[in-house]
Amino acid sequence: MLKQPVTIGLLFLTSIWVLSLTSCKKDDDAVPNVSVNIVISTTDPSYNDLNAVGGWIYLTGGSRGIIVYRYSIDEFMAYDRHCTYEPSESCAIVEVDQSGIIAEDLCCGSQFLLTDGSVIDGPASVSLKLYQTSFDGNNLFVYN
Repeated sequence: MLKQPVTIGLLFLTSIWVLSLTSCKKDDDAVPNVSVNIVISTTDPSYNDLNAVGGWIYLTGGSRGIIVYRYSIDEFMAYDRHCTYEPSESCAIVEVDQSGIIAEDLCCGSQFLLTDGSVIDGPASVSLKLYQTSFDGNNLFVYN
């Protein structure tokens, strides 16, 4: 009669133990969280490329740099240049290609769309890390 409660208890403890082992695994495959708080004046000639929709620039900051892309008249997208596929690799850095709409990691071949950061080709399965942006007509704020 006591055999059933002991079996259920043992099964319960084993399940808890297995869950604790899998949930405590360190996530080495994530792009590091780095504090970002950047303000740029879009009237500064250094940022002329952002004056047109579809324009983009590189900024220093984030984990491996930031790409700022002008999505519309009053909307900007800002992504970390750190590729999401095997981010521990030193070459895991995306660059904007000649089209100006795709960022590519030349190391693994992953490609990302700059309009939303999504993966469009290659082994990556996670979108580029997105930073928050706000625009007041003159100043662009990039932050997390």
